Amino acid sequence: MKAKHLLLAMATVAISQHAFAQYSQDAIRFSGADVGSTSRIKAIGNANIAIGGDLTSIANNPAGLGFFTRSELSITPEFNMNRTNSTYPRFNSIYGTSSTPATSSTADQRNALNFNNASVVFYGQLNKDRGQNKSQGWLSVNFGASYARTNDFYQNYSYKAVNPNSSISDYYAYLGNQAIDNGYSLDGYLEGWARDQRLINNTARADTYVASNTLGGTESNVSTSTGGQSAYNFAFGANYSNKLYLGLGLSFTNIRYNTTTDFTEDNYNTELRSNYTSTYTRDQVTKGNGFNARFGFIYKPVETVRLGASITTPTWYTIDDNSYEGLTTRYANVSSAGGRNSDTYPARYTLRTPLKVAGGLAVFAGKYGFITGDVEYMDYTSTHLTSDDYDPATDNNDIKRNYQSVVNARLGAEARLTSAFFLRGGYGVYGSPSKINATNRQTVSGGLGYRFANYYVDATYTHVSNTTTITPYDIAEYSPAADIKNRNSNVFLTLGLRF
Repeated sequence: MKAKHLLLAMATVAISQHAFAQYSQDAIRFSGADVGSTSRIKAIGNANIAIGGDLTSIANNPAGLGFFTRSELSITPEFNMNRTNSTYPRFNSIYGTSSTPATSSTADQRNALNFNNASVVFYGQLNKDRGQNKSQGWLSVNFGASYARTNDFYQNYSYKAVNPNSSISDYYAYLGNQAIDNGYSLDGYLEGWARDQRLINNTARADTYVASNTLGGTESNVSTSTGGQSAYNFAFGANYSNKLYLGLGLSFTNIRYNTTTDFTEDNYNTELRSNYTSTYTRDQVTKGNGFNARFGFIYKPVETVRLGASITTPTWYTIDDNSYEGLTTRYANVSSAGGRNSDTYPARYTLRTPLKVAGGLAVFAGKYGFITGDVEYMDYTSTHLTSDDYDPATDNNDIKRNYQSVVNARLGAEARLTSAFFLRGGYGVYGSPSKINATNRQTVSGGLGYRFANYYVDATYTHVSNTTTITPYDIAEYSPAADIKNRNSNVFLTLGLRF
């Protein structure tokens, strides 16, 4: 009971926007994995539903495997450059602003080299009896397998500024008053730690908790996240009369997510008449495994046009989470006050991510290239958690209340400059699942390809940008917010062989 109460009550601190519960935030984070793709497909904005003939089909629309007439393999390393710029504090516009404080901007960055993709497809031609039309009926059934890194959680961000309107102690007092209203003891909970460390005190006359400090304290936050999601994909694709292509695939996925957050406030305690420094720490280690299936088709009404669609089932995950939180306070002049409290909360839950439906169109200009576009639909409100360790009702309600369905759109083109060189470009817009203070994620990409003999090399640059808002603690109109601008620049290199 203790772990359940605290995890649900404290998820807003240093993590989320507008009182989302902890596991609802993670559920949406883990539902947003991209499809693993080669550099060629990344260069055209990941628009691949109707293209076919690329190793990306293994993990996206398996019908595209039916276009292969030879076996093929490739590997794709990547270099990531993550940049964040944080502005703090800004007060939630949905509540209004009580005053306009001076804000501070902080830049952080992280570079990393990762292995993004490895794929292979084996061509399986179907034999025809002598005299049969070799271009009619089922012509081939091809098998593909791949490893793909589908989500990257590496990010650093920090901010620091004077907050003239509120203190995190106001939030501790709010929790303490909630406990009184519901007849709960503060002992063993964060609000109890804050009381014991003299950050809040009880006014006996009104029997309510209030913050013990002045306004105008300096608040700072340092957050570091690592890990990612990856998938092992297996698929079959069949070719019928070079006109209709059908595919079926299965993916086994895994999650590794680690995050550490320290939120510190330097302030003055009016009750003890002493300056103090208080730090709330939260660490999270999450691991999980899951699976999903997908079906797709591509149809050529005429030789220059391809129509495609795919359906990806929800991914069913089993997730183990181990969360730690602690509160440490040190006073300048009162050695008997302050202190350190901490606790750890393990939990296991199952997660069902949204169904994904996508459609695409590709138009070819003979051997000179093509232009293609995809549209994808996901309903994040269908994300669902179950658990024997805690009651996920609050998480599931938060998902339905605070998230929404999205439409993602991707557009790309490839031009054949010579018999060996290719130029590619793409653009994508991914809708934000959050209803509150979030922007769409945009991707811009470009790349080159070179073919020689049975080999090929593709190089791609992608730029991804979006802005998120993080509230370190939620106390209605006095809740401060940090605007986090994310800028990711990635370089991908695919080396391939046909055999």
